Amino acid sequence: MGMAMWLRTGLLMALLTGLLMGIGYLFGGPNWAFMMFLFSLAFNFITYWYSDRIVLSWYNARIVDEHEAPELYAIVRDLAERAGLPTPRVAIVPTETPNAFATGRDPKHAVVAVTTGLLKLLNRDELEGVLGHELTHIKHRDMLIGTFAAAMAGAIIQLAYWARWMAIFDGFGDDRDGDNVIVAVMIAILAPIAAMLIQAAVSRSREFLADEGGAKISGKPQALASALMKIEGAVRYRPLQEGNPATAHMFIINPFRGVSIANLFSTHPPTEARIEHLRKIAEEMGIYF
Repeated sequence: MGMAMWLRTGLLMALLTGLLMGIGYLFGGPNWAFMMFLFSLAFNFITYWYSDRIVLSWYNARIVDEHEAPELYAIVRDLAERAGLPTPRVAIVPTETPNAFATGRDPKHAVVAVTTGLLKLLNRDELEGVLGHELTHIKHRDMLIGTFAAAMAGAIIQLAYWARWMAIFDGFGDDRDGDNVIVAVMIAILAPIAAMLIQAAVSRSREFLADEGGAKISGKPQALASALMKIEGAVRYRPLQEGNPATAHMFIINPFRGVSIANLFSTHPPTEARIEHLRKIAEEMGIYF
């Protein structure tokens, strides 16, 4: 892992620890803050070593081998060779909502996941463009920091839910009920906003870079542009109903549109802007569409 990625990942870990300790202090003073510190240490350790298993479990994704999905596996292997990467594991997510994501702590432990809906919707060229996009995320080591951001956002949102229920039931049950109700309400309101800001901070520019990499690895920028349009339209019609909204930024297109609080902050650049960017890349490659 490069120095820049270590710094980004370390910053997210420190931010998670600070946020959880701050929320813990508001909940119950120094003792709760210390408990949150210990929790964050365990949370960071587990997220680092088991990020792929965590994300795949959220979507009931199943690792498949070459015998189960020969065409898909062949595409991934070919694109990985072109990108100079070890062939990642391949997983299929059982949902009709078309989409894809990559996860894992580094290229040697990476997983590329696609939904059954994506395999039905896209032709081979479009699928190559999408998989090239995900392999670029792996090459740039975006997956780990994306998983940390997702886990952090999910943890903070869960705390906000607890705070909301505590506010409904008049605080935390001591002689400072009035103050605690105010604190609980503040946490319930501000924590999800903080979580979404963390997601946005993962940097939407990474999607432009992944699109560019996907176009160049596959050699088919027009096919990737077509895939983005198809996925965008399908998600509008059939957004993902199950899963963890805190992972929205990990997908090639936000699958929760119209469904989750994640829409308060955009996790992806506008699809139109991404297609225009791909058009310029295509022109540089001598391809016009």
